Amino acid sequence: MLEGLAQGFAVALQWENLLYAFAGVFLGTLLGVLPGIGPVAGIALLLPATFSLHPASAIIMMAGIFYGTMYGGSTTSILINVPGEAASVIPCIDGHQMAKRGRAGPALGISAIGSFIAGTLGVVGLMVAAPALTRLALRFGPAEYFALIMFGLVVLAFLSSGSTLRALAMGAFGLLLGTVGLEPMSGFARFTFGRPELFDGIGFIPVAMGLFGLGEILDKAARTEQVEVVRGRLGRLLPGREDWRRSWKAILRGSGIGFFCGLLPGPNAVIASIVSYGVEKRVSRHPDEFGHGAIEGVAGPESANNAAAAGALVPLLSLGIPSSPPTAVLLAGFLIHGLTPGPLLMQQRPDVFWGALASMYIGNAMLLVLNLPLIGLFVRILRVPDVYLLPLIVLFTMVGAYSVGNSLADVWVMVLFGLFGFACRRTGFDPAPVVLALVLGPMLETALGQALILSDGSPLIFVASPISAALLGLAALLIVWNLAGGARFRRRLGRLASQGGTG
Repeated sequence: MLEGLAQGFAVALQWENLLYAFAGVFLGTLLGVLPGIGPVAGIALLLPATFSLHPASAIIMMAGIFYGTMYGGSTTSILINVPGEAASVIPCIDGHQMAKRGRAGPALGISAIGSFIAGTLGVVGLMVAAPALTRLALRFGPAEYFALIMFGLVVLAFLSSGSTLRALAMGAFGLLLGTVGLEPMSGFARFTFGRPELFDGIGFIPVAMGLFGLGEILDKAARTEQVEVVRGRLGRLLPGREDWRRSWKAILRGSGIGFFCGLLPGPNAVIASIVSYGVEKRVSRHPDEFGHGAIEGVAGPESANNAAAAGALVPLLSLGIPSSPPTAVLLAGFLIHGLTPGPLLMQQRPDVFWGALASMYIGNAMLLVLNLPLIGLFVRILRVPDVYLLPLIVLFTMVGAYSVGNSLADVWVMVLFGLFGFACRRTGFDPAPVVLALVLGPMLETALGQALILSDGSPLIFVASPISAALLGLAALLIVWNLAGGARFRRRLGRLASQGGTG
């Protein structure tokens, strides 16, 4: 591990890779500051800019964008009470209250420092966990990968925000989109309607840019309410002694919670920030201050969502399985550059694996240096009227979608899914399962076909292996447990209604 890390630093410390790491974290922070442009849209928008780069440089830059957006989202949460991305919703609660009481500086300062500590600890966890999980993944065959992807899709449906039934429907729609194009085993064209543009399937990057980028911009443009940036001087940014006394345990707890939540499929950064906030409120000696400007309510959740970013990279780098929409876009970036994340990446391309990992240590330090002095600049950006800012972002999405394949078809795909994403937001559907199912669907189908070929068509291969049988059993138990919980909830409502009627 130490030899690999030394090799990684040799790659990450090359001047061009330092430049790309700086560009990634700076652009990621900037996109995190802009409300609605989160890590998914940020990576998708800037992915075309990495096409001409060396694979290691491209992955370093995309990873920097990923964890950089987690830093930037706290600025909008604290100053204007609008989260830059979904994981920054919880810090809005106490961060904005601190800002209104004239303590925006300490809130932003503890957010940046806590993010740096949690991000660094998360990378340590990634360095320890990914190689160990990679050794286990070498025992996986097609049947085991099929079971693992099925388990991930089931967990994803139950962890998504909103209705489970709606999440399952969106996931099924994503799987359907994944069948468009040439069938992987036979090469037979499906759902292409004779259009050569669809032979390679529906492009993932235009879909992600439309659902998360254009859809969010359309939703923001349709809103009539105005947001107000906290005025006045920010004051000192470094937290005081009392702030540190109340925050350091919250930062460490948030780091641990965030890393382990990052391993789960679904919106792991959001779950991590919610769990961290609940834990801090429960262990606090002053729970009544939460919601009114408790600094632990900023330090814990901000640390958790940054550590979750590192945790989410563990299944991607070790198993080749994305566990969240941002890592699904990162997977597309790997594939575009001819890389296959998974158990063989560390052996075949150690420069990419260890170089990206070492760059995260450097990138987190860059983010700490960037965020504290540039908060004033980010505040000025937030004051740019939407009438100027939103059209520029739409222009960038159009150019980015076209540059993926130099095809107008990709632009139309992005526009259609932008409208679809806008409709999802207005009707309460979560678009994240569509993106993950679109990525995992072809992998699921390929693993299924390979497993059935190995077994001469016998489905018993999926229960012959202890690993695949255990994963499929866990997925089935999760479905039964969820259905039973729903039935108990309906019976309880029925009893309450009947008691109310007789009373």
